[in-house]
Amino acid sequence: MKVFITGASSGIGEALVLEYAKRHRNNSTIIGIVARRSEYLQKLQATLQNTYNIQCAIYPLDVRDSHALASAAADFIQNFGAPNVVIACAGVSCGTLTEHAEDIAAFKAVMDINVLGLVHTFQPFIAAMRTAAKQGENAQLVGIASVAGIRGLPGAGAYSASKAAAISYLESLRVEMARDNIAVTTIAPGYIRTPMTAINQYKMPFLMDADVAASKFVDAIEHQYRFVVIPWQMGWVARFMRFIPPFLWDFAMKKAPQKMRMNWDWL
Repeated sequence: MKVFITGASSGIGEALVLEYAKRHRNNSTIIGIVARRSEYLQKLQATLQNTYNIQCAIYPLDVRDSHALASAAADFIQNFGAPNVVIACAGVSCGTLTEHAEDIAAFKAVMDINVLGLVHTFQPFIAAMRTAAKQGENAQLVGIASVAGIRGLPGAGAYSASKAAAISYLESLRVEMARDNIAVTTIAPGYIRTPMTAINQYKMPFLMDADVAASKFVDAIEHQYRFVVIPWQMGWVARFMRFIPPFLWDFAMKKAPQKMRMNWDWL
């Protein structure tokens, strides 16, 4: 089993790395991990090697840098071969309001990371994975979207737009890759307990711990689901959200709590 995961230094990404390590410990598994924070990657690498006997390659980089991701992919393929699963998990969220000129930079950063980051992650692996799939190996691309991509949420225009774009992009990719026997899975989480949701100052229904979510994510990946909402309760909420008429959605969301605006420089 060879897995490549972005956004691996914290939150869902880190939980996914540890879930794969637990499931495949001492089993010739190789995990490539990507994040911006090198020190966190090094700690995670030590945990994988010392606790789970998992071989791990680390790549400190920003998913907005397509050249850096291409180099990381080339290194992984050269040393270990094509990955069986590539998970694009890197993502950011922050409150944004179009009326504030200073939020334009945040809009761009969120779209670059949450949408183009998927493209940058998948593109350099596809040729090698296509060859591996022809030889009968499992080949799968996984993108982490969000229930927030189903309908636009007030105060989260950048995040909602980026996740809506991610859902549509991954659907297009799934159809494109089908002829090459490369599976594409879209996972749309609800609220997961991570540093990204810790700043939310409102009630988060069906809030799920990251390790529990990661286990359900990997189950969905192993079943090669095309599209799945996790937890299942949010799946029913998402179905309901799709069919609410615009005038009712506007009325319901008019006084909805909004994500706090933050200094965008951290993106």
